[in-house]
Amino acid sequence: MRVVVLGAGVVGVTSAYYLAEAGHEVILIDRQPGPALETSFANAGEISPGYASPWAAPGIPLKAMRWLFMKHAPLILKPRIDMAMLRWIVAMLRNCTSARYARNKSRMVRLAEYSRDQLIALRGQLPLDYDQRSRGTLQLFRTQKQFDDSAGDIAVLEHYGVAYELLGRDACVAAEPGLSAARDRFVGGLRLPGDETGDCHLFTRQLAAHLPAMGVELRYSSHIFGLEIREGRVDGVRTGTGLIRGDAYVVALGSHSPSILRPAGLSLPVYPVKGYSITLPVADTHRAPVSTLLDESYKIAITRLGDRIRVGGMAELSGFNGTLPPQREATLRHSLDELFPGAADADAPSHFWSGLRPMTPDSTPVIGATPVPNLFLNTGHGTLGWTMACGSGRLIASLVGGERPPIDPAGLGIDRYI
Repeated sequence: MRVVVLGAGVVGVTSAYYLAEAGHEVILIDRQPGPALETSFANAGEISPGYASPWAAPGIPLKAMRWLFMKHAPLILKPRIDMAMLRWIVAMLRNCTSARYARNKSRMVRLAEYSRDQLIALRGQLPLDYDQRSRGTLQLFRTQKQFDDSAGDIAVLEHYGVAYELLGRDACVAAEPGLSAARDRFVGGLRLPGDETGDCHLFTRQLAAHLPAMGVELRYSSHIFGLEIREGRVDGVRTGTGLIRGDAYVVALGSHSPSILRPAGLSLPVYPVKGYSITLPVADTHRAPVSTLLDESYKIAITRLGDRIRVGGMAELSGFNGTLPPQREATLRHSLDELFPGAADADAPSHFWSGLRPMTPDSTPVIGATPVPNLFLNTGHGTLGWTMACGSGRLIASLVGGERPPIDPAGLGIDRYI
């Protein structure tokens, strides 16, 4: 089967890889001159299946109101006339119930755990070097309430057999010795020893380099204008280099997926939620993190990537906006300097970056078939595209090929929104 994959981020490239591995003829299209040059470029670097949690949770509406007025706010809302934003916020708030949170988290953890296993298997098959570490991740609680509230997430981890450690202050420092200078700033943490870290851009670029040998045709610098619909099916993809035809089409365009799908009569509730990161060289290895730390108060991840430290996080609702406000960089530096003082070279360029995460109202990606017979989706992964990429790629390959899916795809399709 000839399959056209739209989008060469980490989700699109893994989709192309597993489709080619399954024996399909694959064409991969992206407007950028190479893979992983947008949202996959400088994300937080964590592969954390156990922390795969919906943003929509009980208590979030009240927390969101408080966050909006914090100096170093994890949530930024820029009011604008944007009906897509309004509809997305309303739909997200509807998911802020205990029942929906548990349902959505179970779907996310199921996919994320499977994806981590697929990444490990892939690493055993191909020589991939992407500053990978298997040292676990630590969610740091600055307050006793945060520590106590982790009980709900722990119940889900136990249900799925995910290994975890609930740690006091001393045990947190033992896991991340660089925290020793910030002992008075936290009370404890939740550590997941099975989690990993790595540079998503490096991984995607190296995996994409293997695709031509598998017969995948790479069409970079090819702007995608839309889908050609004829007699209820996709007849081709209109691009800057002409019409590209296939037997099946996989949309993996992240936040840009909804606009591509509208001509096909599909309404996909994916909204661009902007995140930020900085990347700094390590100045003192003894003060630097050894893996990933999640600062629960500011929703910021601090990750060791080789001789670099990546600090990423925040959620800004401002549409397709690529500006880099200095106050966002200040928030990232604040979290790093409080928890790992002296770890990074503060005088070096910070490589300040922003990306648009494709968020669904329930935080669960949209993977699978659509009402258009030869059109498939692999998008809407939000902040977890790196965590879920390999599992999502293998899952969509099985669904496109009409094979038995490797995990239960229930609740992941677009049908939950129709």
